[in-house]
Amino acid sequence: MRFSTVLFDLDGTLLDTLTDLHASVAHGLRNHGLAVRSVAEVRAFLGNGIRHLIERAVPEGTEAHTLEAVFADFRAHYLLHSLDTTGPYPGMLELLERLQTAGVRMGIVSNKLDPAVQDLNGRFFADFMQVAVGESPGVRRKPHPDAVLEAMRRLNATPGETLYVGDSEVDYATAQAAGIACALVLWGFRDEPELRELGADFYAAKPADLWSAIVG
Repeated sequence: MRFSTVLFDLDGTLLDTLTDLHASVAHGLRNHGLAVRSVAEVRAFLGNGIRHLIERAVPEGTEAHTLEAVFADFRAHYLLHSLDTTGPYPGMLELLERLQTAGVRMGIVSNKLDPAVQDLNGRFFADFMQVAVGESPGVRRKPHPDAVLEAMRRLNATPGETLYVGDSEVDYATAQAAGIACALVLWGFRDEPELRELGADFYAAKPADLWSAIVG
């Protein structure tokens, strides 16, 4: 076994959340007469939390009070519609079950606020994950390593036995900051050429590809 502990990013890695996020961004922008962003644009804006998402989505030079109003409308809409189409990527649950059977310890590390991380973990992954960590007081968002290190502490995992799986440059930088290996998936919120340039330890075109990276 190459890695006995695997930590997963949530959006774009375990869960396909793009359609619901785009719908809520569009709602917030449309409510304030702003141009609606495409799905591709929203995809490119993801990875640094929802505040950053809205800051990128509004036009450059948008006044602060308008930005805050868009953000508030986005959040209100997303609370009601965050599960309209969201679900695990095909093959992901099968991989998690296989890893669990092999005795791999698993956890989630996300830039979502911690209550949302706990809710999504409970809905989709509670049978597999031993820990789930989101942003909270004292736990900074990625690429700071705080959440990864906290998850490792709870799992009593060492850097050499831990793999972080994500889908963006933020996830790669987080793994680097935590001093652990990184696998980047190619089905998430970034394009393959961009991810290949980072030089991650492993790449996966489908969830099953992660098995060989983890087991060796």
